[in-house]
Amino acid sequence: MCADKYADPGAASNPAARKDLVLIQFSRAPEPGHVKTRMQPHLSAQQACDLHCDLTRWTCRRLLDSALGDVELAVAGDRQHALFSECTAMGVNRLLRQRGDDLGQRMHHAIRCALARYKNVILVGSDCPGIDAAYLRQAVTALRDAALVLGPAHDGGYVLLGARVIEEEMFQGINWGSEAVLEQTAAILSRRGIRWEQLPFKADIDRPEDLPIWEALQRDSHTTPA
Repeated sequence: MCADKYADPGAASNPAARKDLVLIQFSRAPEPGHVKTRMQPHLSAQQACDLHCDLTRWTCRRLLDSALGDVELAVAGDRQHALFSECTAMGVNRLLRQRGDDLGQRMHHAIRCALARYKNVILVGSDCPGIDAAYLRQAVTALRDAALVLGPAHDGGYVLLGARVIEEEMFQGINWGSEAVLEQTAAILSRRGIRWEQLPFKADIDRPEDLPIWEALQRDSHTTPA
């Protein structure tokens, strides 16, 4: 059962009334010692938490600037945190609660409920600042022919999931957080006969060795003409 804030009875009962696209960003309430833990001890707990906040803001801004559709933020933890109030002030359409016991259940729930209100859903995390409007447009284009689109990460996972249909099985039996996530997901999709497209690889900012990528993106954003 979808939560009230996800549900739109009119759209669910009348598929023609659904909007075209929603972009969903997953994030976690920032608590030092509980976010970006793989950055420690290279960064202190507070520095890692600050990085998480910066990446959440950055991703939110990129989704909004793409102007491709509504933007929703699905939160694990305290939705009242000031970070998420900032995102709402930026223009996020809805602030939602992640629901499920693991990442797969949470993603499935978010996408399933969103597809009651939208024809297409693109879900991203808050760890890949390389996702920009061009990359999102690639995902939208891929969804015209494929049921699903995955944006693979260099670490074996994926940074983006786009869908116009969804099946619970594709989130089951996955070793979340491992290098096998994309491979296991692709095997399930093949077994189920689901047509999907793959986007170019992107890098998550999860470990100290990833920080130069983040620093370069920040420098480029300051030097690119408006």
